[in-house]
Amino acid sequence: MLGAIEAGGTKFVCAVGDEFGNITDVIQIPTTIPDETMTEVINFFKKYSLDAMGIGSFGPIDVNMESPTYGYITSTPKTAWKNYPLVQAIKDAFSVPVGFNTDVNAAALAEATLGAAKGLDSCLYITIGTGIGAGAIVHGKLLQGLSHPEMGHILVPRHPNDKYEGGCPYHRDCLEGLAAGPGIEERWGDKGVNLVEREEVWDLEGYYIAQALIQYILILSPKRIILGGGVMNQKQVFSYIYKYLDELMNQYVNFPDLSSYIVSPVLGNRAGITGSLLLAYQALQDESRS
Repeated sequence: MLGAIEAGGTKFVCAVGDEFGNITDVIQIPTTIPDETMTEVINFFKKYSLDAMGIGSFGPIDVNMESPTYGYITSTPKTAWKNYPLVQAIKDAFSVPVGFNTDVNAAALAEATLGAAKGLDSCLYITIGTGIGAGAIVHGKLLQGLSHPEMGHILVPRHPNDKYEGGCPYHRDCLEGLAAGPGIEERWGDKGVNLVEREEVWDLEGYYIAQALIQYILILSPKRIILGGGVMNQKQVFSYIYKYLDELMNQYVNFPDLSSYIVSPVLGNRAGITGSLLLAYQALQDESRS
């Protein structure tokens, strides 16, 4: 049996299941302080005989296995979790292999294996919600270099009519600062779910997302792009993304049909926890080969 944790800024989703994404039990635990949250997490998993554990976590995190702080949540704005050794906490409680990556990389892995990019050897998964993050599969493997990708913080051209300063505490008007859920609310004075009929809201959102996508496409050339997260529940934004992306590319690269190239996640809000099960399975396979 595999254990999985989708560690989010507001809640930890904990599940047990298998490498095919079948979940037999799942629970949500509020993200408060490590002592409180992790005690509940460990108590949940103690009911089961686990073969491996997978963790998809909010970040930034240290995914360099040669680093002395591998497995840590690092410079998060959630101060109680800053420099917290998440992987070691699980290893101390359960003597099993542990797979560890970002929550968006876990979601990308799930959609590539079982979801919208199944059968493809590359894809890009982007979540647009409270924050913006992305995970990429390249040649069938999760993209990783010095660290994990932080595509939500790329700098994008500002719309000439947008006077909002941006909400990112690190970069102000990076993609996350301009296009994440809090930016929509601060700019327009209400939550996105209450602005459904305001065409200008989603036109601007589509503009910024398209500005980012053209950069990702030209650099990574993914075979499919999956857009998830709370903001993307407003399906009307897709048409604006398609419009601006087509204008920006200006026929330089031949796209597939955009409605089949840039899509919603098949696994919905289960992508992250399903990907964490797959991280657990990968860790178990790696252990058996070593």
